[in-house]
Amino acid sequence: LASFVAGTAALANALDGVLEVSAGEVIVDHGVFKLHARVPYPENEDIRVALNDGVTLMFDVEAVIARERRYWFDADVVSVTLRRELSYHAVSNRYVVRDSPDSATQESYATLHEALEAIGAVDDWPVLVEPQLSRDARYRVSVRASVRRGRLPDTLRVLMFWTDSWHRTSEWYSWSLPV
Repeated sequence: LASFVAGTAALANALDGVLEVSAGEVIVDHGVFKLHARVPYPENEDIRVALNDGVTLMFDVEAVIARERRYWFDADVVSVTLRRELSYHAVSNRYVVRDSPDSATQESYATLHEALEAIGAVDDWPVLVEPQLSRDARYRVSVRASVRRGRLPDTLRVLMFWTDSWHRTSEWYSWSLPV
């Protein structure tokens, strides 16, 4: 039990490095605003061990498009979240990425590095359509990333009831939306 508690602390410390959105842009394609972003998620042995022990990690990318106002708070036009789940499949010795916990679509990767790169690459994510915008307004795009512990194996669930609030969130990465 003592080694498990130490391992749980190590998982929380494993994400103490820099978590940030390193790049982002929106490209308009036939009236659809598509987000492209890069998040270099931290990779280390503690994360690998936790995944090998059956812990699932959840990775979220949040995007908010807000209409800028001069004398009042900005008004959110769209707020969306892209959820991805990372787990380790011991039989195939591969890391499995699902686009959402309920999605049947999944990709598998031979290394943790490849899996984290795939999770951190957001391409052609439709976040907005042109009719949602007004031509005479200015808009701001804000993106942030987060990592949290997802599902646990039944054997660990009883022991980790106190760590439900474990998560890590980046600062907002923002820029003006070209309209």
